[in-house]
Amino acid sequence: MSVDLDDRFRIAARAYFVYGVIYLLGGLWLWEHDVGRGFGSSVLWILAGASLVVLIPFLLRRPRPGFERWILSRRDFARLVVLFMSLRVVAVARVVFRAETATVAAPWGGLVSYRLGGLIFLVVTLVALVLVARAAWSEEA
Repeated sequence: MSVDLDDRFRIAARAYFVYGVIYLLGGLWLWEHDVGRGFGSSVLWILAGASLVVLIPFLLRRPRPGFERWILSRRDFARLVVLFMSLRVVAVARVVFRAETATVAAPWGGLVSYRLGGLIFLVVTLVALVLVARAAWSEEA
């Protein structure tokens, strides 16, 4: 079963959207429980993240002639997304593998450690990263 390049980019766009929504919900949950540095900066990060959750899949899903002509090809844009997602993997891995860990209230009740939450985010990020990388480095038809 062969998947063409446009299908790979559509899959990558969906994967990034799911990844982004999970991160956004997690960030909102942490913000709601006073995890973060300050009200102003955290709100700006949440708004920036929400805009990227929409913008990046929009640009990956199908060719955008104006964007590709004047800014980056879709393939190069996907490669930059992979680079930034790789940095996210490193940042989350630091949370998962550090010696000490804190806890936060879980949505279903009880507590969840940053290590467990980080591990879930790490898996989600790696899956999305692989799907975006697959589109970014796949051969043209």
